[in-house]
Amino acid sequence: MLKSLMDILYPRRCAICGEIVSTRGAFACPDCKDKLTKINEPRCKKCSKPIESEEKEYCHDCEKKHFHYIKGFSMWVYDSNMKKSISDFKFHGRREYGDFYVHEVINRYKNEILNIKPDALIPIPIHRTKKVQRGYNQAEILAKGIGKELGIPVLANLLIRDKKTLPQKQLNDKERLKNLEKAFSFSNEVGETNRNILRKVILVDDIYTTGSTIEACTNILLCNKIEEVYFISICIGKGY
Repeated sequence: MLKSLMDILYPRRCAICGEIVSTRGAFACPDCKDKLTKINEPRCKKCSKPIESEEKEYCHDCEKKHFHYIKGFSMWVYDSNMKKSISDFKFHGRREYGDFYVHEVINRYKNEILNIKPDALIPIPIHRTKKVQRGYNQAEILAKGIGKELGIPVLANLLIRDKKTLPQKQLNDKERLKNLEKAFSFSNEVGETNRNILRKVILVDDIYTTGSTIEACTNILLCNKIEEVYFISICIGKGY
């Protein structure tokens, strides 16, 4: 009864267009969902980015770089529809959109995630000033949602964002790497508490573009005795 009352007082809005969803219990309008471009084959076997040729195994980015994570999984192409959705999720208080993203990730990648047998999910951290401004870390919402559904612990404070960096979307490939220098650190306190149970982890973020952020966090984890790192992102860019 309480849920029904809340639905009447605060009807759920579509996580894509932002309008009230007419279908009871849905997270998005069916027509809006159909507009999203899911990541299907052929895709890069490393990062999950779409590739044009079925004869290729890796995207241009993964062919020219040596990423240290094992593999990544992404849901949708980062097109105009998802740009609006993610922007509202991150910057305009639509944290409930996380329910839609988590629901879709579970439906698509539940078996893949469970087959990895991760010891924990690690959300990509944001700087404390950004968290104060937004009121939340969008990656932490995603990680906790996935973790709750699949019974996987979430270590939200294992990685720390020490440096307030420029938005990555404004930078080219080399500038992104330089921008992330010394941006992250490892929490020895959280690490020591969980040292005996951490071997494989999955990083969680909203957008994967060139992989610079995931790679920076992967390297820190590997330097602190994590053996295998994977990632999940909601969207992935076509470019590099």
